[in-house]
Amino acid sequence: MNFTVIGGGPAGCLSAILLARRGYSVEVFERRGDPRTTPAEAGRSINLALAARGIRALREAGVFNDIADLMVTMRGRMLHEPDGGELFSRYGQRDDEVIYSISRAALTQRLIEAARRLPGVRLHFNTPCTGLADNGDVLLREAHSDRPFTHAAERIIGADGGGSALRHALAERGHFTVREDRLDHDYKELVIPLREGQPQLAMDALHIWPRGGFMLIALPNADGSFTATLFLPRSGNPSFDTLRNAAAIREFFAREFPQAIELIPDLTAQFLAHPQGLLATVHCPRWREDERITLIGDAAHAIVPFHGQGMNCAFEDCRILDELLTADTSTAFARFEHTRKPDTEAIAAISLENYGEMRDTVLDHRFQVQKELAMTLERRHPQRFIPRYAMVMFHDRIPYAIAQQRGAVQQHILDALVPEHAPDNFTPDLHRADQLIAERLDPISA
Repeated sequence: MNFTVIGGGPAGCLSAILLARRGYSVEVFERRGDPRTTPAEAGRSINLALAARGIRALREAGVFNDIADLMVTMRGRMLHEPDGGELFSRYGQRDDEVIYSISRAALTQRLIEAARRLPGVRLHFNTPCTGLADNGDVLLREAHSDRPFTHAAERIIGADGGGSALRHALAERGHFTVREDRLDHDYKELVIPLREGQPQLAMDALHIWPRGGFMLIALPNADGSFTATLFLPRSGNPSFDTLRNAAAIREFFAREFPQAIELIPDLTAQFLAHPQGLLATVHCPRWREDERITLIGDAAHAIVPFHGQGMNCAFEDCRILDELLTADTSTAFARFEHTRKPDTEAIAAISLENYGEMRDTVLDHRFQVQKELAMTLERRHPQRFIPRYAMVMFHDRIPYAIAQQRGAVQQHILDALVPEHAPDNFTPDLHRADQLIAERLDPISA
């Protein structure tokens, strides 16, 4: 049996590696050039956060050691308050409860190299998918010559991202409508360079400047620089629409993020030169056509990046699909869609909720009290109470849908224990907490 993978990004490459390790012949078609010889497009790619689900998939594909040196450990959030104060908040309570910043371009290159080493994989760059023929073969185009051609494939996996051409073709053939819920906020990336050869911020944290309706974040890179991303409404005041010239940009950053002016010497030049990216959640009612074609990753269920799970979710797709193909190739695509959809819908909703937390709630006193209490309750009831963030990021055997369901119950418990206006010296009733947990949360195997 042979497979065709549309899309040569991280998910497409990992899928190809897993398939080839099972003995399948795989051809990968990528619309962009080979990233090993083509410069990365500045300002286009949000830094990736690698967590337990993605790491598990990489390990099972046998390629984790190939990318381990690219990972920069982030142990928590460094909150930069409006008054200039800083507050570090750990992600978890164990030393291994961390996430990792990783360069998308470097990760993709390593996965391409790993795929290249497998005899069953062939990669084709500068070859965009343009649709599907009436018989289900893939329509492609050689970008350099503009020559269209048809590629016959037994089975096709679409991993061509949020703007998937294969998804569009499937929707046309299947007469269904894909909904893309665009967030009313866009993003723009900026680079925080080294200063005198040294990092300007703490390297072991994801830095957040929360400002209520918008925020700036920064993730560390392996070379000591940081990739900063501004998330801001498209219109209104403030918004990207109001930042069209150097004077307006300087005034906005001086008011909201004065530290960024010090960190980024060429701030206005970068801001004006880098593209403004959009953010959207993709809701696709169908991912497959019989057992011939299926979509994975962003092509099937693109999400906003505010929980750092886009890549991890896509890698988990690759791993789960690989397991289903190993168990029964004749029904794998149908079972993948049926079993995976509830989890991808759950993480889409969780990711949207996390945006509000990152840009606003993290500075709220009640939120901080509840987070500390959640840590205490996890220590008291490790098999029953696991903070939702931990379930998503650190527990690769808890499905997203279960994390969402249990997270809602746990939040109700925290709300019942911590009053809306908790005093600074607030002491929670742990006996009542124990009772609520015993009543409402069954033990879970994590």
